[in-house]
Amino acid sequence: MSGHSKWATIKHKKGALDAKRGNLWSKVSREITIAAKMGGGNPDENPRLRLALAKAKQANMPKDNIDRGIKKGTGELEGVSFEDIAYEGYAPGGVSLMIDVTSDNKNRTAAEIRSILTKHGGNMAEKGAVAWGFDKKALFTIDATKYNEDDVMAVVLDAGAEDLVKEGEVYSVTGPVEIFADLLDALKAKNIETISADVTRIPKNTTKVTGNDVSKVLKLIDMLEAHDDVQTVSANFDISDEDLAKVQE
Repeated sequence: MSGHSKWATIKHKKGALDAKRGNLWSKVSREITIAAKMGGGNPDENPRLRLALAKAKQANMPKDNIDRGIKKGTGELEGVSFEDIAYEGYAPGGVSLMIDVTSDNKNRTAAEIRSILTKHGGNMAEKGAVAWGFDKKALFTIDATKYNEDDVMAVVLDAGAEDLVKEGEVYSVTGPVEIFADLLDALKAKNIETISADVTRIPKNTTKVTGNDVSKVLKLIDMLEAHDDVQTVSANFDISDEDLAKVQE
């Protein structure tokens, strides 16, 4: 089983991508501001901004919020200065973690991320200790009960996706980060709804997690994702459907 399909399915089943909608707009707004600051406010000339705007559309973010984020980035509105940071760490059971954040105070954020890891049985890793085990990709999940696999395959491959895997009731689609917006547009043009759409780090290999470590790993990821500065959390773990079901009961 490929690492990306298992990771996509686990995230779908535990609801990690949808559970924190309360602070999702804040996270996307930060990404829009950073993108506009780095490459200007025109998405046609700024691929990162186009990606951020696609994520904003996916999150049903109001246009006023989007415009405000862009203007903060271009300097038309006063705002704080954010930067991208990637932290590496470990969760219980030897699971590797990549934690991507946008922060206006990296010292504060580092201390808070370290505290969350420590309180939940994990720890920070040295730079480079974990990153090699992940590939950064666009990742989409689609309800496999609603759409024919061949139809979805044709759409995503034509848009530049690298792979489609069906696991249970979910298709997971991966491709280069650069095709995120194109792929989202292609799916919408064919009225294919996505369960989730994001840029994340896909583990090259997975670590089997069992017993008490299952709930510990999931709790740690939940706590990290709840942090306002955290954009995405990626992990290289594999959990059986039976163990996952026990945690969700």
